[in-house]
Amino acid sequence: MAKKKKARAEPKKKRNASVGLWLCGQDAYDTLACNGYTKLSHNPEIVAGVETIAKLVGSMTIHLMENTEDGDKRIKNELSRKLDISPNKNMIRSTFIQWIVKTMYLEGNGNAIVYPETKRGLLNDLKPVPASMVSFIPQGVWDYTVLINGAEYDPDQVLHFVLSPDGEYPWKGEGLKVVLKDVVDNLKQAAKTEKGFMSSKWKPSLIIKVDADNEEFSTPEGRSKILKNYVDTAEAGEPWLLPGEQFQVEQVKPLSLSDLALADMVELDKKTVASILRIPPFVLGVGEFKKEAWNNFIDTTIMPLAQMIQQVLTKCLLIKPEWYFKFNPRSLYNYSLTEVISAGGEMVDRMAMRRNEWRDWAGLPPDAEMTELLALENFIPVNKLGDQKKLIQNGGEE
Repeated sequence: MAKKKKARAEPKKKRNASVGLWLCGQDAYDTLACNGYTKLSHNPEIVAGVETIAKLVGSMTIHLMENTEDGDKRIKNELSRKLDISPNKNMIRSTFIQWIVKTMYLEGNGNAIVYPETKRGLLNDLKPVPASMVSFIPQGVWDYTVLINGAEYDPDQVLHFVLSPDGEYPWKGEGLKVVLKDVVDNLKQAAKTEKGFMSSKWKPSLIIKVDADNEEFSTPEGRSKILKNYVDTAEAGEPWLLPGEQFQVEQVKPLSLSDLALADMVELDKKTVASILRIPPFVLGVGEFKKEAWNNFIDTTIMPLAQMIQQVLTKCLLIKPEWYFKFNPRSLYNYSLTEVISAGGEMVDRMAMRRNEWRDWAGLPPDAEMTELLALENFIPVNKLGDQKKLIQNGGEE
């Protein structure tokens, strides 16, 4: 008899199994499971970080400089205008540089190729090449060729921008896909889980216990009919009239995102993304803005990237050895107006800057009466130190 009792308990096991099947059913699986490959360009956090880097690099003006005995001087000609204003006939400098940076970080896996088009020996246009049309073919140990849409080019025929050198092929760029893969998967899964929690389909706010022996509850139509008869009301706040022997109503507190500590995990993953991209966490919405962190971000992330780009431009586009391209980063740093005025005043007092240059720092137009250099009377050349009247007996009179 005991064995028969155990056998009669079998439907209860089936009921539990059916619950398990619902949790792992196709609808729940599609809601919570996160499978497949995710491109870096499809992740909001990574795109936000890369967009910030690209826009900052693209916002810097490009100067054509020349080495001279008295220091480096800026040159303004058609070549400098071409690079700084319209490197491509359909793009301005800002969007052109942004494309280079975004391609290196996202689609290009650490590489970006630009084809320089010349006309009569002069630079005519810089044409960005989509990463999907580019492949690199090693030639021996140290050399390589670039394949663009089936056509083969030598490295000196194109502009090859490299985010980080590859360990096996130093001339080839290495991206962040492998490093960011797990973090991207975690962020995608977190977004999928949050979306599932926001769906009322599997997160009920009310559970009604019913008599399992009632045949009306065995079919969806029967359950719908019962709910319509007893629960469905015409007015908000109208009481329900339920048979006590068949129904028992319970309010259920569903599992929340806080219970899963999902927000903490997402914040940790965002900090990991910020660390890998070398950007401040507050760029991704984590933490508060800090001036020191921002200026350090410009020094350690933006400027090395800008220097790489300006070196490629100099190497591939300029023939004269005294010339080179240079990004101007001064506008990127976070300065207060008080600091600008103070620093400019110190340089004006020491004749290292004209007052109109000082006004330009403060965002003011030039003034015709402020072109002269000013100096305090005790700022004199070293070779004139002995000519001061206070050092000459009787004021220089014998």
